Amino acid sequence: MSHLLKVENLQVSFKTYGGEVQAVRNVSFHVDQGEVVAIVGESGSGKSVTVQTVMGLIPIPPGKIKGGKITFSGKDITNLSKREMRKLKGSEIGMVFQDPMTSLNPTMKIGKQIAEGLIKHQKLSKAEAKQKAIELLKLVGIPNAAERYNQYPHEFSGGMRQRVVIAIALACAPKLLIADEPTTALDVTIQAQILDLMKDLQRRMNTAIILITHDLGVVAEMAQRVIVMYGGIVVETGTVFDIFERPKHPYTWGLLESIPKPDVKEKKRLIPIEGSPPDLFSPPKGCPFAPRCKYAMEICVEKMPGEFKISNEHIAKCWLNDPRAPQVEALIAAGRE
Repeated sequence: MSHLLKVENLQVSFKTYGGEVQAVRNVSFHVDQGEVVAIVGESGSGKSVTVQTVMGLIPIPPGKIKGGKITFSGKDITNLSKREMRKLKGSEIGMVFQDPMTSLNPTMKIGKQIAEGLIKHQKLSKAEAKQKAIELLKLVGIPNAAERYNQYPHEFSGGMRQRVVIAIALACAPKLLIADEPTTALDVTIQAQILDLMKDLQRRMNTAIILITHDLGVVAEMAQRVIVMYGGIVVETGTVFDIFERPKHPYTWGLLESIPKPDVKEKKRLIPIEGSPPDLFSPPKGCPFAPRCKYAMEICVEKMPGEFKISNEHIAKCWLNDPRAPQVEALIAAGRE
């Protein structure tokens, strides 16, 4: 089966005054039609750079795609021209950013910002685009849509602005929606509403979603598959059940241990992941998590682990999954206590 989106061995670097930052290193993953895939990891893990590269949003220079291939609907989009990429972004791939106020033009009425893409990509008349924009505002749950059409972004609340951004992203019924931390700037109640909205729209329109987040609660609610990134590489990937119930990488264990557990009666302190992320000016030759890993072996520091296949959907890059690793089952059990 062909995948809707396929990223193969992607390498992205940035030239800076201090040297070259190797932000993404040989990242591979895929997304199928109608699927929700979450990419998780702490700040600096490379998750946002990865999806921005897919969208053609990294500035070149200082950014540079040093290797790899990105295929969308069977077409190689790795080195499309800006004009070709704009056409693709408007019609087949949509994106929802973290802060809606930076995504919306404060001097332009909301309705016109939605209608703009419809006129350009679907060749609708102004009247047709206005009607469709009002329908989209209703679809994302904005009341009095016809009146709201003529209002400016500052007249909307944060949650309503994010709904508008989602309406713009979905205007041309894209095959893929990329949501980069879409609920971070919102309070908990509005977060839940936005997630419910995205799930409902995904079911109705069969749109695939890539969800970038550090909130594992959001991942559990939204995604079917999870990609865990650290130090610019994918360290583990699997179904939601795999990642939450039988994770095979110490970094994933650390992420799970550092979130609160509301169903546990006895109050316990959260367990942070000690140490700092790797220096991507000069990435380590071994596993990037080795300096922070209490189970690290000598080989972890000396050599990058390959992909250990746990099941058809579950892959982990960790030497502990090698049959030759000492007391591997005991170590994994200890990491999940």
